[in-house]
Amino acid sequence: MAISDETDARDPNGEARDDEDPIDEAAAGWVVRLSSTDATEADRAAFEAWHAADPAHEAAYAEMHALWHRLGHLPSPAPGTRRRRARTGPACLAVALVLGAALAYRAGLADWLRADLWSGVGEIGHATLADGSRVDLNTGTALALHFTGTERRVALLRGEAVFDVAHDPGRPFIVEGGGVSVRAVGTVFFVRADGASQPVGVAEGRVEVTESGRRLQVSAGEAVRAQAGAAPAVVKADVARATAWRDGRLIVSGERLSDVLAELARYRRGRILLLDAKAGERRVTGAFDPRNTDDALDALAASLSLRVTRLTPLMVLVGSPL
Repeated sequence: MAISDETDARDPNGEARDDEDPIDEAAAGWVVRLSSTDATEADRAAFEAWHAADPAHEAAYAEMHALWHRLGHLPSPAPGTRRRRARTGPACLAVALVLGAALAYRAGLADWLRADLWSGVGEIGHATLADGSRVDLNTGTALALHFTGTERRVALLRGEAVFDVAHDPGRPFIVEGGGVSVRAVGTVFFVRADGASQPVGVAEGRVEVTESGRRLQVSAGEAVRAQAGAAPAVVKADVARATAWRDGRLIVSGERLSDVLAELARYRRGRILLLDAKAGERRVTGAFDPRNTDDALDALAASLSLRVTRLTPLMVLVGSPL
């Protein structure tokens, strides 16, 4: 089931937000579907009906198909379309982004189908499990529950979650995800399954973490640091700051702009593209609401005198200082 959260996909007036061009999104989906080996005759018939319904559908599909063909993933021109001169530059980036988003959705579909609890992109969810434990789900998170009479096991399929575990010595609470296994009885800790440098952190109590065959004891105020080519290590960490997203706050202190933009990108559909590597090294301190990334980007632009260009709701370019 979906997690109830404190935000939804509506504007302040209660109207649904239009975060994507629905025609481009549908066109991208048809390119993905029809290029699949398991596309059916029913799929093709449905596509023909959609394609013929509006000239804008034909144009959008031609753009998407042409782009995918140029990227080397399709061998021939789009069926039943009039080929037009392909977009270039920023417009091409925007088209590529829509198609990429559709592919990413398809790649992650298996996780959503397996999940018992999930949160959408930009959503922060909260739930109480059957044993009384509490779980907070960060943006784009999915998890599956496997509770038995002897253990409580959770598979973190994607994203990040904080677990406030109900005490039950007879049934250890185990979370697996992102290459780590975390074992607890009664404690508060977070786990990230997205390749973060600190995939596990503890706010209260203590957990045992198994990663790359090594076992680590992690106590309150500590986290596991994972680095490529190095053994995982236990380090001091500001776990309260790392989990402030539960209250709708993203707190950074002396972080690189590139890292802050990457974190904000987790909370929005599409991409934030940094055009200037030098600007990306500038340091940022502040607090933002991750559920309103446009306001956060505007605040960063104002404080660092950066240029922010929104090509589409799915593509934002961050450029050099003005």
